[in-house]
Amino acid sequence: MKGKIHSIETCGTVDGPGIRYILFTQGCPLRCKYCHNPDTWALQNGKDADTEDLIKDIVKYKSFMHFSGGGVTISGGEPLLQPDFVKDLLQKCKANNIHTALDTSGFISIEKADHVLDYTDLVLLDIKSYNPEVFKNLTGVPLDPTLQFAKHLDERKIPVWIRYVLVPNLTDDPEDIDHLAQYLSTLSNVERIDILPFHKMGEYKWEQLGYKYALADTIEPSQTEVETATAIFKKYNLPIH
Repeated sequence: MKGKIHSIETCGTVDGPGIRYILFTQGCPLRCKYCHNPDTWALQNGKDADTEDLIKDIVKYKSFMHFSGGGVTISGGEPLLQPDFVKDLLQKCKANNIHTALDTSGFISIEKADHVLDYTDLVLLDIKSYNPEVFKNLTGVPLDPTLQFAKHLDERKIPVWIRYVLVPNLTDDPEDIDHLAQYLSTLSNVERIDILPFHKMGEYKWEQLGYKYALADTIEPSQTEVETATAIFKKYNLPIH
């Protein structure tokens, strides 16, 4: 099965448990203002890849994965934009007894995602904001599909790690964070919540691509601001890391 990819990281440690082989797929329907990989947006700009070649490379790292409790993570871009390609690769991983994770925005029809989820052990779900207006302003797309996807994962009992990027004056409103925490507390499958401080390490890519970076004047959140957000999630006994 052929697909379009952006890049590969063979020994990642921040996109799921253990040491992981991370495949960044090409193409994304979101236009997040803080995106550090805007070069993944256009599907046609990716590199051609075949799942047969990929799994041959992946199994070379199998001993590192098993020793560390790691596996393979499919990220992006948005991997569910190429569901058949991703499903075929995850199916091959499971046939080789390799743990699988999917890093997604959840902005996809559940019908297209379900056959991918059949071979997914863990979902890293990015919820940009629980405020629909903030979410739309930040990403360019509506919030509802992501929340519906989160609920579906709970119904399927697929473990989830929630990722929340804390952006000063954009996603740091205490009331919005509280509403998100309340919502997450109703789900039974949330194993972990990561609060990711906003950074501008990808700003140079926007400049190279000729895009205007709207958050050029936004500063990274302070430790106090991160602790304030963390306290809100902890109030609902959620698993913060």
